[in-house]
Amino acid sequence: MAEDGVLDCLIIGGGPAGLTAALYLVRFNRRIALVDSGASRAAWIPTSHNFPVFSEGIGGPEMLRRQRENLAQYGVKPLSARVSGLLRQPGCFVATLEGDAGARQLRARRVLLATGSVDIEPELPDLPDAVQRGLLRYCPICDGYEARGRRVAVFGHGARGLGEAVFVARSYTPDVTLLTLGQALSEEDEARAREHNIRVITSRIEALEMEGDRISAIRAGGQEHRFETLYSALGLKIRSDLALALGAEHDEAGALIVDDHNRTSIPGLYAAGDVVRGLNQIVVAMGHAAIAATDIHNHCELPTEDEPGGNTQG
Repeated sequence: MAEDGVLDCLIIGGGPAGLTAALYLVRFNRRIALVDSGASRAAWIPTSHNFPVFSEGIGGPEMLRRQRENLAQYGVKPLSARVSGLLRQPGCFVATLEGDAGARQLRARRVLLATGSVDIEPELPDLPDAVQRGLLRYCPICDGYEARGRRVAVFGHGARGLGEAVFVARSYTPDVTLLTLGQALSEEDEARAREHNIRVITSRIEALEMEGDRISAIRAGGQEHRFETLYSALGLKIRSDLALALGAEHDEAGALIVDDHNRTSIPGLYAAGDVVRGLNQIVVAMGHAAIAATDIHNHCELPTEDEPGGNTQG
């Protein structure tokens, strides 16, 4: 902490992006804090074979554990709390943290948001939080290769649901079914599904059959359907509320729009990972974090934009 009690950077979010940014900044000898509410989407990953250098695959919890362990050798331990508010004041941001010890505030000249996103869960009979529990997959880019040639079902509707079904059919397997959970398809979408030989079931899910820790059968429209791999494609809730409250530029889904240095439209506020508009991938999140952290380091001695002589957007 600086003598005036103001950090160089506050990182909000302890997933792959936040932990990577913290590693870069602490190795740049910057005064930082990392706040983590413990809700990283990466923790839901059973095993990923799409993460470079881990040919045997690695689970999300293990990956996060290794990142935290790496940070610990530099004396950085994530603060277990939730940031409930973020205000911009002359020369710094003020963040309100809420945790087991009550509320407190931190001040930082710059802030990096790595708050990510959360998948919208399908409404399944007697089976809440199926994605978080690992019963449904949510990223065919990450693990679709392991589903090649299998019977695959995609929960989804609208452009996103059909788009993911088409992606799976074009990339991995010809045996794809779209489960729309009671939503009808437009004539245009029906034609596109036929073009890619995607079966469509618009009936609501009536019952599920479980075998151990997997869904083995689905009953819809009075018929039983069996699949080997299930994906959920119902969209994401972007955790960008802190930035939106400050007026940050965003897209229609709430994902933040950043420049080539991962700066948001709010001076001094950066963003990395799934909270940013773009491809939701671990390596992309880490890349965002590396870019943002380096830019933050390079401007630490410069005044922020709202201070005399401040112009760090160059």
